[in-house]
Amino acid sequence: MDKEQDGFSKFTIAQAQERHLERIMKIYERARKFMAEHGNPNQWPPFYPPRDQVEEDIREGHMFLCMADERIAAVFYYRLGEDPTYRVIMDGQWKCDGEYGVVHRIASGGCVGGAGSFCLQWAWEQCGNLRIDTHRDNVVMQNLLKKNGFEYCGIVCLRQGEERLAYQKGPQL
Repeated sequence: MDKEQDGFSKFTIAQAQERHLERIMKIYERARKFMAEHGNPNQWPPFYPPRDQVEEDIREGHMFLCMADERIAAVFYYRLGEDPTYRVIMDGQWKCDGEYGVVHRIASGGCVGGAGSFCLQWAWEQCGNLRIDTHRDNVVMQNLLKKNGFEYCGIVCLRQGEERLAYQKGPQL
């Protein structure tokens, strides 16, 4: 999918390959620093996501790159199908049931604006029903989600028991 962005060539989405691993890990390092500087120091601990998880995501075909010309503008995990994290939602409910896609571990390379929105729009266009979660302190992500038509649905718990704010962008009626 291509889209003009602020006169800066075009964004495209590509599946990550093993050769992209080092750059992906640098983007995650940058994202951890950015989150800490913007009031969210606890969502991603040092070395999160772990390298072996990113390698697995690449092997399974779920790690994607948002490209701006030849540069990686953002990275994210996308998969169509049920996510165990979203089976139980507290203090709310999902907008709709049925098949959905999930986005996790989205991070910007900081080289061009608009990449996060482009990633979310691309993922939503793949399935028309998208779920995502974020840390309570991640106001930057919460604002990005709202800007892109996601609605707050309630609270989900990660495997480790940590709570996350759950959002969904469902089918357009």
